[in-house]
Amino acid sequence: MNKWTYAKGLHDLGNSVYAYLQPNGTWGWSNAGLVTDGEASLLIDTLYDLRLTQDMLDTMRKATAAAAQIDMVVNTHANGDHCYGNQLVADAQIIASEYTAQEMSQVPPQMMAGLLRLAPTLGQLGDYVSRILGPFDFNNITLTLPNKTFTGKLTLKVGDKIVELVEVGPAHTSGDTLIHIPADRVVFTGDILFTGIHPVMWKGPIGNWIRACDLILAMDVETIVAGHGPITDKKGVAELKGYLEYISHEARTRYQAGMPAFEAAKDISMDRYASWKDGERIAVTVASIYRELSGTQTRPDMGSLLSQMAELAQRAGMPKDAQSK
Repeated sequence: MNKWTYAKGLHDLGNSVYAYLQPNGTWGWSNAGLVTDGEASLLIDTLYDLRLTQDMLDTMRKATAAAAQIDMVVNTHANGDHCYGNQLVADAQIIASEYTAQEMSQVPPQMMAGLLRLAPTLGQLGDYVSRILGPFDFNNITLTLPNKTFTGKLTLKVGDKIVELVEVGPAHTSGDTLIHIPADRVVFTGDILFTGIHPVMWKGPIGNWIRACDLILAMDVETIVAGHGPITDKKGVAELKGYLEYISHEARTRYQAGMPAFEAAKDISMDRYASWKDGERIAVTVASIYRELSGTQTRPDMGSLLSQMAELAQRAGMPKDAQSK
């Protein structure tokens, strides 16, 4: 049984390490973290819009004086639900992998705001976009990029506490990073881990993602904070690894048989993961596997992938209210 309650807000993991959770973990409802020691502080990710990020910061500041002035921020990857709130901590040292910093500029908040404005004219696709993005306000966000980058590994000190950054991308995105606090046996995974939610692989290769899971499983950790979903332990990592291995095998089999990627996504049985949210994401993950197998270097057509996910979500009877509960 998971000892951590999956409830919105700040959760004390012990020894001045905190997780900030946003149920229900579906599109945009990401988790974040805070590491403190004395007056020093490190924020792990910001949130999808300014209101949510400000609420999180206010909650953290009520819980610990160390959060009054955030010293450092680490963005685990470039998806907006992990970095669009950066402008509210712009005075801090903002750290990310080089690939993450490069990728952030590719999908600015203005693009998301524009997509939402167009949604009413886009039929089924527009309904889907409104459901997954409608709860968020992308207006008045100034994209605030990292002011310190690294490749491979970087060791930070938060007061006297050692924090290790480990780049494991490309996988979910181009530059995924794990944040490991060895003394506290805690790791924040960003979107290398989704718990009870279908992952989405924008980049790949899938082998890198599986190796990232193996790296976490080899760590001396007992508390694992996913990018989306409940706090877990190594069991949650093993479950996601099994999912990735299953999808990889099934997609490869259908690729070798000449089946188109979207047909493969519709054909792969997901019965064993029926309780997981956001099953339509398999369209993106299978498309990424197909690009890897074919050696395609071009960027995917995001409009086409969104349309495919909208179709799959419609078939599955996606709830009209996709907002956080």
